[in-house]
Amino acid sequence: MNRSKGFTLIELVVVITILGILAAVALPRFVNLQRDARIAKLNAARGAVQAAAAMVAGSAQARTAVVQPTCAAGGGIPNIAATGAGTICSQNGLLQAINWNPTADVPGGAAHGIVDAAGLTALFPATVAALAADGYATTGGGAAIGSVLTVQVTGGPTPATCSFTYTPSTGGGAGTAPTISAINTLGC
Repeated sequence: MNRSKGFTLIELVVVITILGILAAVALPRFVNLQRDARIAKLNAARGAVQAAAAMVAGSAQARTAVVQPTCAAGGGIPNIAATGAGTICSQNGLLQAINWNPTADVPGGAAHGIVDAAGLTALFPATVAALAADGYATTGGGAAIGSVLTVQVTGGPTPATCSFTYTPSTGGGAGTAPTISAINTLGC
């Protein structure tokens, strides 16, 4: 009675074949999950920017030419002129506004605009390093009417095309709404 213990060659080939088939089916689904996660993150960032822009615009319009107390968070006295330019107080500190909309300032600058208002990072004021740690990058921007800030989600094949843009105002008239583009998911 010669009973050996172990697997036969046929059993091993069947197991390896099944594992190969599972890997071929599961790997593409896993890659798509990463892309889907980047797209979801981009949608969340765009939603945060839309909400922040609306809240800042409402606050700025309500406080135009009204004397305000010192901002408890970070100090400074908020002041919105009749032209819609100036600063308003947020829970974290002063935010810059132009034409009653948050500016498109890049993170790390002296002014705090839409990136800080939207809270894309836990750090106020946001820095380029903090954004990078959270998987974001920005290009363009500025404090003037018509400045365009591009917000990108990094980690994809081409982050430049995994993005959306924010423009505080076109300057077409007092209180002109900001423009927030649709998301571009080609590079996610």
